[in-house]
This record gives sequence, structure tokens and C-alpha cells, in this order.
Amino acid sequence: MKEDFYEILGVNKSASAAEIKKAYRKKALQYHPDKNPGDAKAEEMFKKSAEAYEVLSDPNKKAKYDQFGHAAFEGGGFGGGGMNMDDIFSQFGDIFGSAFGGGGFSGFGGFGGGGQRRVKGSNLRIRVKLTLEEIANGVEKKVKVRRKIQAEGVTYKTCTTCNGRGQVTKIQNTILGRMQTAATCSVCGGSGQILDGKPGDADAQGLKVSEETVSINIPAGVEEGMQLKVPGKGNDAPGNGVPGDLLVAIETQEHETLKREGDNLHYDLYISISDAILGTSKEIDAVGGKVRIKLEPGIQSGKILRLRGKGVSNLNGYGSGDLLVHVNVWTPKELNKEQKDFFERMQGNENFEPKPEKSDKSFFEKVKDMFS
Repeated sequence: MKEDFYEILGVNKSASAAEIKKAYRKKALQYHPDKNPGDAKAEEMFKKSAEAYEVLSDPNKKAKYDQFGHAAFEGGGFGGGGMNMDDIFSQFGDIFGSAFGGGGFSGFGGFGGGGQRRVKGSNLRIRVKLTLEEIANGVEKKVKVRRKIQAEGVTYKTCTTCNGRGQVTKIQNTILGRMQTAATCSVCGGSGQILDGKPGDADAQGLKVSEETVSINIPAGVEEGMQLKVPGKGNDAPGNGVPGDLLVAIETQEHETLKREGDNLHYDLYISISDAILGTSKEIDAVGGKVRIKLEPGIQSGKILRLRGKGVSNLNGYGSGDLLVHVNVWTPKELNKEQKDFFERMQGNENFEPKPEKSDKSFFEKVKDMFS
């Protein structure tokens, strides 16, 4: 089981953004590869701390994590997971300040000590629309993506401006003394390499557009607006860079008869007065197909029948929600003479007078039960 992000950083859920950042910096400095050369456990903790910080430092990701836990990042991930050293140093390098030599890192694609930064390609974004059945059970979607890849036959050479470091340093005299600053090389964009030769179908960066079919595993229980990350399926980066990611926004199609509320589903069932009086059985929609339910004689309008486990699978793996069937007795607006005469004779009849029992819950009690 994956470790809790708050426990990894040593903070509680009420920690402020500043406290989370401070805790991450402390952990990152403690387990930094430069301080623990060759220590696989330290490197693993370094990655775990960065993954935890990536989620908890982003208000949207943090909210999803607080609600759904690690399940919010499964099936390709909704933000965290799978971070490598290049991701960490490129995203959070500013966290370390000058702790490792002028803001740099030696090795792992860092900014100092002769290391070369690996540029990451740009991300791609698409939308995937899902049916309620697909959301309830999870689904694998295959989508066609047009992404930039390195053209065959392209060659690169070391950037002469930064000598392959990806960064240029400047020394300035200030009132505080000589100050050294580092900046991304504007010629190679930080990759340390520049284009040397390319085929005719490549662009100025040595890339060309290619269509690729990508499989996306979408877990059950996702919601509208969630974002899924498929690592490495964005655009390639020039030279020895790493590909960007494919970001997939989830959209949901409205179901004809079922309405979703969290993990629960709601269904409005309309029956006639005679069915309510005599009792009947009805076939209704559910995400797994049709189901038949029995209605007892004398059932009241507003009655809610709960079919346990017939809702949507929980994203966090805690079973499934319920299907709530709302019974509505339909009152006819027009009657023929025979029908009208019958109901006129029933006026004042004690069998037709309302006699609510203690077990018949009020509207407010029913609403309370729906959310319990």
C-alpha cells in the first residue's frame, strides 16, 4: 500500500502551503543524491517526497487527494506518480536555493557540477467523454493522438554557447561582492544540444508530427472535470530530452433515466394508482442492465427503495454506491364517467383516507436518509 503523502512530508492535513513547502525542502535536502551518493533508499525517499509535494502544493490536486486518496492518481494518474529525477529538478529546482552550489545539482540531469539538464517536451491535452456505464465500471479507451516525435535521421551536436551544460553562468560585481547567477541557455533551450542535420520532413527542432493510438486505462468512479495523466505520450523534446505527458480531461454523458450523486444513482419510477393499491413488479434501468423490483400493495408516493451496491464503484476502492428508486404515484388528469363515479363514491371512505404510520418517514427524513 502506498504511503500517505502527509506522513511522507511529516505534516498534517491542516498544514499551510508555506509549511508544506518548508517540510518538502527539509526532506529533499536530507535525501538529496549529492548528500547520499549510491544510496538507493535515499534516492527513493527523495522521489517520494517530490511526488508528495507535487500533489500537496497544488490546491486542486490536494483537494482531490484529500477526497479520494491515492486512487485519484491511478490508471495513468491524475497528477502525481512516476516522477523521475529530471521531473524533480526541472519542476522544483528553486526549492533548494544555493544549498548545492549556486542553485545547482551535480548529476541526475541537474544544473551544476558538469551535469546536463534534460529538457521535457510539451504536454498535450485531450478530452474523453464517458457514458455512465463506463464510469461505473471503469474502461480502457483507445484514442488517436497527433504528437511530435524525433524524425528519423536527425542529428544533434553539443551547444557551443553553454558547452553542453544547458545553462550559462554570469558573474557580476555588486555592492555585496561578486555574485554568480545561472540561467537556461537561450540557444539550446537548456538541452545542451543544437540541431546539426535533419531530414526534409522535420521542423526546425528536428521533430515531425505522427499519429499514434494511445490506450488510456480509466478507473471506475471518475467524475466530470478530473484530469488523467498518461506519462510520456506528449510531444518529444529535441536532442536527449524526455517526452511530455498526455493530459486527459474527463467529460461525462448524461444518462437518459439515471442521475448520479457521488457514488449513488437516482431513478424516478412513475406508477399508476391501481399499481400502487394492488402492488406490482417493474423493470427499471441500472448501470449493469435492467433489474426487476417488487412493489408491495399500498405503496405510497414518495417512497424511496434502496438497491444496495447497484450504484457507481467508489474511486478509492470502497465498494459501490446504491441505486435509489423514487416511487411517484401518477394521478390521472382526466377520467371517464365510470371512473369518476367510482372515486366520487370513495370520497369519505375510510380506506381512502390518509393514515400515515410512524414508519412512514417525512420528506425531510427521506432527504436525510439519502445523504446518510
